[in-house]
Amino acid sequence: MEADLKHLRINRDAPHEASSPGAVRWILIALIVILLLGAGWYGYGRLDAAIEVETGRVTAAASGAAGESVALNATGYIVAAHKIQVASKVIGRVAWIGVDKGDQVREGQVIVRLEDEEYRAQLEQARGQLASLQARLAEYENGTRPEEIAAAQANVEQARAELENARVNLERTRGLHKDGVMARQALDDAEAQFKAREARVSSLVKTYELVRIGPRKEQIDSLRGQVQQARGAVSFFETQLANTVIKAPVTGTILEREVERGEFVTTSFVGERGAKGFVVSLANLNDLEVELDISQNDFNKLRMKQRAIITVDAWPNKRWEGYIDEMSPEANRQKATVQVKVKVANPDEFLRPEMNASVAFVAEKTDSAAPSVQGAFAPSAAIKGGKVFVVVNGRAVERAVKTGGVTPQGIRIDEGLIGGEDVVLNPPAELKSGAKVKAKGS
Repeated sequence: MEADLKHLRINRDAPHEASSPGAVRWILIALIVILLLGAGWYGYGRLDAAIEVETGRVTAAASGAAGESVALNATGYIVAAHKIQVASKVIGRVAWIGVDKGDQVREGQVIVRLEDEEYRAQLEQARGQLASLQARLAEYENGTRPEEIAAAQANVEQARAELENARVNLERTRGLHKDGVMARQALDDAEAQFKAREARVSSLVKTYELVRIGPRKEQIDSLRGQVQQARGAVSFFETQLANTVIKAPVTGTILEREVERGEFVTTSFVGERGAKGFVVSLANLNDLEVELDISQNDFNKLRMKQRAIITVDAWPNKRWEGYIDEMSPEANRQKATVQVKVKVANPDEFLRPEMNASVAFVAEKTDSAAPSVQGAFAPSAAIKGGKVFVVVNGRAVERAVKTGGVTPQGIRIDEGLIGGEDVVLNPPAELKSGAKVKAKGS
């Protein structure tokens, strides 16, 4: 047993088996890749993370006469009150297009022409069919001509004369057959000829009566119906041909040109790469609105036709007059908002659809005779070097301002802000325009 136990001892002098160098290398590479991905993800999260800032609200001063103040400030977008996508009523290939994006067009102006050879051929075919039916109807309505009646009567007289001749011939043949001069076959032929002449006289007499009476009323009515149907076909193909010329339905500005010469337009289903469903979109830029989503908590501050003052980011020092023209009859459950549209009373060339816009809704006048103050008031901590950071859709947007004096309400802002904006207080040095931000405690 002692010998067996010696075999079970560990030989500490034996060399260790070396690990595979290739396996170690791949393990190290995998660890490095995982570390780099983690560092990249962490860095991206840090760069894209919203900076936590303290915000304050810019208050608006009264913007009009004494006793006038701002009831609510809101932001939205300029939209065309009536945007029209001009489509074709017929299918076809574009032969000519005469407008481009930004062009002014008048109501009734030709903007697109489609190829019309097929529609012209269909119209000519329909016109030919109408002419043929009209001729037949005129023939039936005018009745039989005297010459046709006379010809029918002459045919009857001739047939009667031939019948008389056949009768005489039959009597003579019958007598000769009785005397044994002529065979039975000759008598049979004479009788057959007499009967044939008799039937022909009867037929021609009936034809003469029909010619003398003229066509039936039902036949004339049927032809009149066919003529009316042919007129409808001609009118339809005339309309189809006219529809190959597409005209502007209203006076306005071309917003988008959707087709080029040689492209196909259709009136049915439109595929992603197939035929186009409409040729241009246009709108009257003298009829603009601001589309706003008003919080349900603030909706009670507004009323129809309420006056409003409109500004846009592109022209912060200009103002436009407006009034509430439309309030949605239902709220948006997901957003907890109600859509409101403010009509721009004095639109001009500075306003463009889809521009950001700020709207200050003017409150009703009070009996107070206190003088009004123009402009807005911002917290002094928000102004740094003549600029402020305005929070728009979760991002900080740098905006230059022109300041006035210091008041109990804050620093007076003469240009750049109108009131209602959320601004960053004590902006950190690393804050840049366009960076994501979130209010502290939100």
